[in-house]
Amino acid sequence: MSGNGFGTLFRFTTFGESHGPAIGCVVDGVPPRIPLSEADLQPWLDRRKPGQNRFVTQRQEPDAVRILSGVFEGQTTGTPIGLLIENTDQRSKDYGEIAQQFRPGHADVTYWQKYGIRDYRGGGRSSARETAMRVAAGGVARAVLNALVPGGVIIRAALVQLGPHRIDRSRWNWETVNTNPFFCPDPGAVADWEAYLDGVRKAGSSCGAVVEVVADNVPAGLGAPVYDKLDADLAKALMSINAVKGVEIGDGFDTAAYSGEDNADEMRMNADGSIRYLSNHAGGILGGIATGQPVIARMAVKPTSSILTPRHSVDIHGTEVDVRTKGRHDPCVGIRAVPVAEAMMAVTLADHLLRHRGQCGSR
Repeated sequence: MSGNGFGTLFRFTTFGESHGPAIGCVVDGVPPRIPLSEADLQPWLDRRKPGQNRFVTQRQEPDAVRILSGVFEGQTTGTPIGLLIENTDQRSKDYGEIAQQFRPGHADVTYWQKYGIRDYRGGGRSSARETAMRVAAGGVARAVLNALVPGGVIIRAALVQLGPHRIDRSRWNWETVNTNPFFCPDPGAVADWEAYLDGVRKAGSSCGAVVEVVADNVPAGLGAPVYDKLDADLAKALMSINAVKGVEIGDGFDTAAYSGEDNADEMRMNADGSIRYLSNHAGGILGGIATGQPVIARMAVKPTSSILTPRHSVDIHGTEVDVRTKGRHDPCVGIRAVPVAEAMMAVTLADHLLRHRGQCGSR
């Protein structure tokens, strides 16, 4: 199986399955002498871990990360950083009935078609459990960005749509994001979202979501023209997250309805000689290269495939069956995708920062 790693200079490779003994990753390319400890990584994992409220899967995993290599006396050594999280709350028996059946909308059927074998316990390698290691690698990437970029890079994400319900952007408040179970930036939407998702959850169904991720203080110049564009790599990073079916940068698909005058991010000069943009329709990236404005992206997350409502499917023998998935599942996987989106933004920016410094120096 190929394709388990992401990045060029800052590169991480994950391993493990949902119901295996552990999941882990190896992070390559981290410069030496960067302060790093498990305490720097754990807060990001705590935001993603399951079982924190009634709106996410009730699987109880502490997601306690261990650093196995690459750090000595509180600093990176420049060698590969090994990270490990043990799985402690597997219920493989919940999946016994679907051992030979394919859940509609899930990767069950394509894994079987490609490999002729699949780990049906919680989806095996296709489970969103794998994203915990992305968040751990993202914590390492944040350490790199904070050490090498004056003032650090601030990366934040929020849920801006739950099912058909969108936030009111005029009420956006970043301080609200970590005070509710949805990572919602609109305090006025939280009560309605609770009622809506309670109904979805009690019906044994699921819903989709849209996550917006923003990176502030990104140095101008990150990215490269043509095939190594910053936005192209960011789109790949976000699209590689489980259940993501769409990605847009800046105003994205809305720009198709703009005029050239509407879409142009006009410029003026500041008194200190720096460039001031009058808008940011491009999402902080032009020609694949960061402008120095906030980098903004959104991703659409489909409804969780594992639901209680019977759905038509087939089994490995070609028999038509109705599938009803038992077990513990997120009624909206988009909620816990918020810290994952932040992590993938972080690893993409860290990778491009190191690539930029390799070609252009630290200017």
